[in-house]
Amino acid sequence: MPLSLGARWLEWLLCLSLLIQTLEYLRLLPALADDGYAPWRLQRADIPQAWIRRGLDVLFTPAALRAQLLLRLVVLALIALQGSSLGLVMFLFISHLLVLIRWRGAFNGGSDFMTLVALTGLLIVHSVALAGNPALGWRAGMWYVGLQSITSYFVSGWVKLLQPQWRSGKAMPIFLECAVYGPLAAGHVLRHPLLGRLGAWAFIVWECCSPLALWHPLAAWAFCAVALVFHFLVFWFFGLNRFFWAWLASFPAILACSAQGIF
Repeated sequence: MPLSLGARWLEWLLCLSLLIQTLEYLRLLPALADDGYAPWRLQRADIPQAWIRRGLDVLFTPAALRAQLLLRLVVLALIALQGSSLGLVMFLFISHLLVLIRWRGAFNGGSDFMTLVALTGLLIVHSVALAGNPALGWRAGMWYVGLQSITSYFVSGWVKLLQPQWRSGKAMPIFLECAVYGPLAAGHVLRHPLLGRLGAWAFIVWECCSPLALWHPLAAWAFCAVALVFHFLVFWFFGLNRFFWAWLASFPAILACSAQGIF
């Protein structure tokens, strides 16, 4: 995938991912109200610095938080239609951090991290471009996102490899017991020890070999195709829709980087 095309696809997919996140946050605003289960008056006690509390008191009023999220929708529409800029990306970056602070540091774990990675990549793009080299900026930003994404799979694979339960295949049914559709039936096919071991080792090998995606464009396309299926299954079994869209937004960077080559 050419760098320019990959860059535009990254922007579009990131906008889609952030759109879904923003709509979810808007839906959950009642939970953050004074009479909700996570009011700001309780969380603010965690912040020792008085001057920071005063500033966040203003930013985290229900009206200010809603206005910020609605402004997000406008910014996402602008980026989708005309492309990103330093000001627009900086707003999304700060907004993302503020919302995570309001949810005590994280809302959805890994997907929050990958969203931050993509936004940081775009900040690198436009910061370098501001210094007078847009081409280098896009190259640096895309490589940042691509390498961070590949690293996330690689580390996950090696963590599994070091765990006896994953090597034996016992981890698969344990995780699936927590699926959104409830515990697996006693005779479910995924409880079979051989299938559990094959599935576990398939994930381990695929994730540990993730750096090979940068070896050749065909390898990158194959890797991203498998990753697409993997994240869809995670969404299907565990309801983690944000993981699907957050990592999908990084795929254009992987494809663009593989086209440039590192070997």
